[in-house]
Amino acid sequence: MTMPFGATKAVKAPPAFDEVYYQHAGRIALASRISLQARLDVLRLLLKELQPTPHASVLDLGISLDVRNSEANVLEQFYPYPDRITAAGIGDGSEVKEAYPSVRFVRIEPHLPLPFSDNEFDIGYCNAVVEHAGSRDQQRTFISQLCRVSKNAFAVVPNRLFPVEHHTGIPLLHYLPLPLFRALMKHSPFSYWAEEANLNPLYAAEFRSLFPPHRRPRLFYAGVGLSIWKSNIVAIG
Repeated sequence: MTMPFGATKAVKAPPAFDEVYYQHAGRIALASRISLQARLDVLRLLLKELQPTPHASVLDLGISLDVRNSEANVLEQFYPYPDRITAAGIGDGSEVKEAYPSVRFVRIEPHLPLPFSDNEFDIGYCNAVVEHAGSRDQQRTFISQLCRVSKNAFAVVPNRLFPVEHHTGIPLLHYLPLPLFRALMKHSPFSYWAEEANLNPLYAAEFRSLFPPHRRPRLFYAGVGLSIWKSNIVAIG
């Protein structure tokens, strides 16, 4: 059942990015509440800008398998037409199927073409996944696949200009050149995020450059914070 904005839903647990994220920044209650509000703000932007109808088909590319956390899978929790969502993720999706019975789950494999036809979906939604897709070339390939299968891409990443790094909760350190940031992370409790394969953060111009020339997106700053320092960058194209 669709829940109103601001309500929370607890429900079950997964691998890699989700698990490590919730062990780090996600373990802080205030950070978790801020993250939820930021993701709700992003969803409001989707509803405002794309104005989906009850018949619009939606792909959620990279759904979180950690359905226990209220900040995870905001689309599945709050989108007004959940039966129109196809969620694509790794694993067998048993947690997703149990938590969101109206949603169709399709298993995908990292760095392989998506198992969908061209323009199969009216909206291709992807929140907090691109920064985990690997190198810039791998991120570009990921975005090109999202654009291929959807008529309207709606992709969201953490904003590197936001003063607090989303995955560690550490302020300002991520402003350093990435090689130095990664070197410092490697010798910290957050060494998981030192690897490019696990975290490759983006500024707005870098994010825009990932899109194909024929799908140049409109960029928005959303979430918490002010102006270009808001927590998230949204690309619609």
